[in-house]
Amino acid sequence: MVTPVFSKIISIFAIMKQAQIFQQYIWIINTLRAYRKLTFEELNQKWIDDRVADGNPLYRSSFNRHRDAIQDMFGIIIDCEQRTYKYHISNKEVLCDDSIESWLFSTLTVNGMLSESAAVKERLVLENAPVGEQYLSIIIRAIRTNHRLHMGYKKFEAEGYEKMVCPYALKLFRQRWYLLALNNEDQMRIYALDRMTKMELTDETFEIPVGFSAQAYFSDYFGVLTDNTPMAHVVVRAHLWMPNYLRTLPLHHSQRELESTPDYTDFSYDIRPTSDFLGELLRHSNGIEVLQPQELREKMRQILAETLKRY
Repeated sequence: MVTPVFSKIISIFAIMKQAQIFQQYIWIINTLRAYRKLTFEELNQKWIDDRVADGNPLYRSSFNRHRDAIQDMFGIIIDCEQRTYKYHISNKEVLCDDSIESWLFSTLTVNGMLSESAAVKERLVLENAPVGEQYLSIIIRAIRTNHRLHMGYKKFEAEGYEKMVCPYALKLFRQRWYLLALNNEDQMRIYALDRMTKMELTDETFEIPVGFSAQAYFSDYFGVLTDNTPMAHVVVRAHLWMPNYLRTLPLHHSQRELESTPDYTDFSYDIRPTSDFLGELLRHSNGIEVLQPQELREKMRQILAETLKRY
């Protein structure tokens, strides 16, 4: 007879085993990213040298299962060149986009490194975890099954209310989760999870439009505000430290470098310049100057003038 204690021990060992397998996935991906192309023998030797499985070798059958799991979980394809028999990641771009697979890979990688760094935890300074996560599981379930949600919501300094919504997508932005949903008035709205007061999964279903893409929906914007701000060709001049900052961490997928001098670099964006985008530009203070369009430059000047009145 299996006792509750023994059953709990079995569950703990199962969780530990799964965590070890995840770390093996991460090791394979990062090793192929670092060395670009490796034969199975070369990969296996590095596996042994790094003591990934306590010094035990990586069997080809296990490696093939890991390849399949990595593609299913992260969308990363590990191919083998027929001429050289070397393995490589054939779609590296998947690790550079805003997909859930890329985010999941990054999260698991960091989690693995932190779990191995317990001895230096007092020397690791992290940001607070995203807020509103208590509603994530029910929202994801509703998105997966196309069920309506009965939601309680309260904006800052406003009366709370309840309504039915059709959940379309989730987005993480600056340590907050946001829900993109269709409300009762057939309007797409953004709801911050940290302002939700209740969440219930209903029996009512809905149909999501054919071809809907959350990536495409947000592609013209920075952040989560998706209002009717018209598209604009924005040109900014980056001063001081900002050129290299923008090169290594672009503000938007449309970012293009136009001209570079020893004193500044100009970048362009084809974007809807909502308050989220303007706030991001202002966050970098005198490191960024808006050049075009003129009306946006004037708007930034007005915002700065109003700010100075407070000092």
